Amino acid sequence: MSQNTKAIAAEQVAAATRMLVMEGILDYSGHIAARLPGGDRFMIQSATDSRAELDPSRILVVDMDGNVVEGGLKPPLELALHLEILKARPDVQAVLHCHMELAISFTLMRDVQLLALRSRAVRWADGIPTHPDPSLIRSTEQGQALAETLGSHNAALIRSHGMVLVAESVPALFVDAVHFLENARQQMTVMQAGQEPVPLTPEEIALIDSPRQFHIDKLWNFYVRQGKARSIIPQDWSAGL
Repeated sequence: MSQNTKAIAAEQVAAATRMLVMEGILDYSGHIAARLPGGDRFMIQSATDSRAELDPSRILVVDMDGNVVEGGLKPPLELALHLEILKARPDVQAVLHCHMELAISFTLMRDVQLLALRSRAVRWADGIPTHPDPSLIRSTEQGQALAETLGSHNAALIRSHGMVLVAESVPALFVDAVHFLENARQQMTVMQAGQEPVPLTPEEIALIDSPRQFHIDKLWNFYVRQGKARSIIPQDWSAGL
């Protein structure tokens, strides 16, 4: 892996983290893990660095045994959450753990399932399971249990705690987080209007054929440039653009 590849990966993690704060999806806690080429190491921020000001130079590199191999800071308390999902899902390149309030609301209502309503929510049309353990996911056993709940899905809620999203890249993860919030907000709006949500049908899902990578590139470009215009992301970061 070249130093340039690693530098771009770190900028993407930092940029995505700052933009998730900008969008109200991250705040003082939560984190992104991004697998590095080769699959045996991943990047993650430290436990205490501000998500709003995350700098690429302070991002840690961790091996698949949970050891910090680059960087002198402590990893997040919930390192096991990311580690066990990455171990269980070799197809996953990036993991987000956050405490999206709207998503948590769907773990606090009886017999109410978060559904795929918006067209971009086809990403979660196979279901969004809820993990029953509301505590911090700190141990290997807890991480494995969450990974089992997630299974082959691309998102899982955590009872009274938060959620996880997984994707094929950091830009894809950021775009999915934006659409996840949009979809949850849409369902809550329908319910608050006193109406029953009507999820996408398999037939409707089959009609949705927007190229995923084109869409990811388009939105990543838009949000990175918006972040630079608002001085949330430094002008000299490429972030893979």
